[in-house]
Amino acid sequence: MLFVRRGSIVHRIVGQQLFIFALSCGVVLAHGQLFAWKVTLNAGPFSLMGVSFAIFLGFRINASYDRFWEARKHWGSLLVEARNLTRHALSFIAPERDVRPFVLGLIGFAATMRNGLRGHSPTHGTQGLLPETLQVQLASARSAPSLVLLWLGQWLGTHRREQGLDPMLAYKMEDSLDKLSLALGSCERIANTPLPFTYSVILHRSVYFYCALLPFGLVDTIGWTTPLVVSFVSYTFFALEALSDEIENPFGTDTNDLALNAMVAGIDASLREMLGETPPPAPRPDANFVLN
Repeated sequence: MLFVRRGSIVHRIVGQQLFIFALSCGVVLAHGQLFAWKVTLNAGPFSLMGVSFAIFLGFRINASYDRFWEARKHWGSLLVEARNLTRHALSFIAPERDVRPFVLGLIGFAATMRNGLRGHSPTHGTQGLLPETLQVQLASARSAPSLVLLWLGQWLGTHRREQGLDPMLAYKMEDSLDKLSLALGSCERIANTPLPFTYSVILHRSVYFYCALLPFGLVDTIGWTTPLVVSFVSYTFFALEALSDEIENPFGTDTNDLALNAMVAGIDASLREMLGETPPPAPRPDANFVLN
């Protein structure tokens, strides 16, 4: 665990760590003097400030993780509803009806939802899943997943009117489509509503101020070990701040974000197996055992 690279954020804070280490070394060499003035600090104020920072950092981490976990639950509900819709379509729609386009459309919805949340092209990874006419519409659409949901609803409506689908079952399947729409809207809300910027500003400034003054409070007590202790303390603060910032938007491609590509691939494999097809190979993690 000391040397694992999986999910590590050291690369994001290495500059901050080097700055604090160099500052601490300078304070030790100057014996706690700033120019000609001796900075008379002890560990007492830093203990009180550390408790306050811990509470503030805890709030920031909890707020970010709540967003991360809520997003994960919505993607879990997407998988469940996609399986339900596939099962209903295969079990209850008249055998002469080809339900494969509908099932592939559900996979296409998951792919376009991922693309929208990550800012990718709407048609990325949807080849062979959606009709060509719909693909053309998606290329210039602002909300591609909504158009895919509309197409899925129209498919259900067409089969109900043609007596291929029982009205009660159609209502049940439409309810599942509504839940897909809810998952989409909820994830868009998370992606488009970041935490107030002032939280990050206050936390960032306070942590820098605390870590920059800490060497002056420790140098007279622990001497030459001050840079090591300060570097360890600052690592805790900087790492927690960077982690909360990284998972605040869980739909990115950072190592600690949701593995949306793997989730879409999982939905693809699950639904294709229900169709009796052989799913594509499962995604393989990289050298750090990270799936994105």
